[in-house]
Amino acid sequence: MTTIRSATLVHEGGNRFTATTGTGRTFAWGNAADTGELSPMETVTVALAACSAMDVVSIALKKRQGIDRYAIHVRGEQRSEYPQVLTRVDVTHEVEGPAVDEAAIRRCIELSATKYCPVNAMLSAGATEVHHRYLVRRTGPEGFVAEGEVIVTGPYRRPDIVA
Repeated sequence: MTTIRSATLVHEGGNRFTATTGTGRTFAWGNAADTGELSPMETVTVALAACSAMDVVSIALKKRQGIDRYAIHVRGEQRSEYPQVLTRVDVTHEVEGPAVDEAAIRRCIELSATKYCPVNAMLSAGATEVHHRYLVRRTGPEGFVAEGEVIVTGPYRRPDIVA
């Protein structure tokens, strides 16, 4: 089965465009961050973070990981030559909870990066190298802090063979 994604973009003057998605969501694209306009390239990095976060949280809940706090930090390097593609993106998952397991969180991130996240698959199939990292804080009686890199996907690697 194929899922269709659609949107209509309407020019409103200058570099401002209003988008309405097929599901009825609306937002503005442009250069004016102070008025809430979105940058297309910043949005790509946010889409990657959101896609991965949804996967990681879903898998972590199935693994019975008690997460009290979860944040993703994303940083993209965009080349100055045209086309100004993202050449590298660092995605760091920050997970905190009283009994989180480092190995379980690593596996959640790996599954997102290699199997479930279509945004990561698209970026990794092109010119972008994506570094998937984690910072885990166990806040319970046997607390610890651990961090590291899980996997690097891309560039120019087919998503179905990234693992």
